[in-house]
Amino acid sequence: MGPARQENPKKKILLQGGALIGAVLCLLLCNACTGVSVPASASTTSGSTSTTTSTPNSTPGLTVSATLPSAAVGSAYSATLSVTGGTAPYAFALASGQLPTGVQLGATSGTVSGTPSVPGNFGFAISVSDAKGASKQQSLQITVASAPVTTGGNSFSNLQQSSGWADYGQGPPSFVDCSPSPCDGISYSMEQGIKSPSMSGSAAQFNLGGTTVYSDALFNNHLIGAFSSQGMPDPNQTLVPTYHNFTYDVYFYGTNLEVSQAVEFDINQFFDNLGFIWGHECRIAGGNEWDIWDNINQHWVPTGIACYPNENSWNHLTIQVQRTSSNQLLYQSITLNGVTSTVNQYYNPGAAVNWYGVTVNYQMDGNYQQAPYTVYLDDLTFSYE
Repeated sequence: MGPARQENPKKKILLQGGALIGAVLCLLLCNACTGVSVPASASTTSGSTSTTTSTPNSTPGLTVSATLPSAAVGSAYSATLSVTGGTAPYAFALASGQLPTGVQLGATSGTVSGTPSVPGNFGFAISVSDAKGASKQQSLQITVASAPVTTGGNSFSNLQQSSGWADYGQGPPSFVDCSPSPCDGISYSMEQGIKSPSMSGSAAQFNLGGTTVYSDALFNNHLIGAFSSQGMPDPNQTLVPTYHNFTYDVYFYGTNLEVSQAVEFDINQFFDNLGFIWGHECRIAGGNEWDIWDNINQHWVPTGIACYPNENSWNHLTIQVQRTSSNQLLYQSITLNGVTSTVNQYYNPGAAVNWYGVTVNYQMDGNYQQAPYTVYLDDLTFSYE
């Protein structure tokens, strides 16, 4: 059987005090003052002043819900803005920005509904006014995910929640795996069950840092074959050679992707002493471009396909590849946030003596300063047939 992990041989191409005083003086000097009140809750402490003022005919301030749920292309969407305070009925209007294509705002109901037709992150502001003319604006955002990819084959879903993840550091010049963290001046970690940010309510958080510049963190999961995390050990080694088509579908969220050298998503298949490594890296430093892995020559090949992931929001990535009937690697397509780019490049497999199985990798590459950064993965689905 193969080793407990897929050793990655790759190396990368090289953020009201005056009013209170006046009110107090008025109360002290003349009981006839009207129109100003100092409530019992007003207090003065060292270094700060807190006051609340109102007029006899004023109404409580309006408060509008600050978040809306995510949506998906082609799926019916409905959410209602929650308003408290003021005097009903309320009126709703779009003050600025843009609602997702196919979604409308109910002017009297405050319902945001429809069927989105375009993926992306849509920021906008809603204006709410009440029956007495009080108004409030609230900034909101809806993230619309691409329609899910259907392959007609088998799949493992929510792999970011799965057991079986292993992690390693890799540093220059040899990029030999080290563990546990910290090691060789590299620090890295994975934490599961993250509720925010999350699409599913259970994302995984990945971190990279340390002092060794241009070092990486590799996170790896054996899906089929020895050490399978999915209950498919394939002890007779009959299943893995029958699979030809693979899809890596995932949402990722970066808090400071601008300091990343690259983020990498790999599909790996091993049998008959052959290694099929479909490596894909979004090279952020040095061009914002997708590169793919040449197994024979052991280097990255630029594709000319742009890679500009959104910062502080969810990005939907779908990678589709194939092992041809003649045992070549075919890189088929990369879809990022609803934009599909055809790759259509063929490569020969490398050698992988005594290796067997199907695995997936996620990798984070450090930059020239090894600046720390964090990426979250969610709704990770791997399909095979």
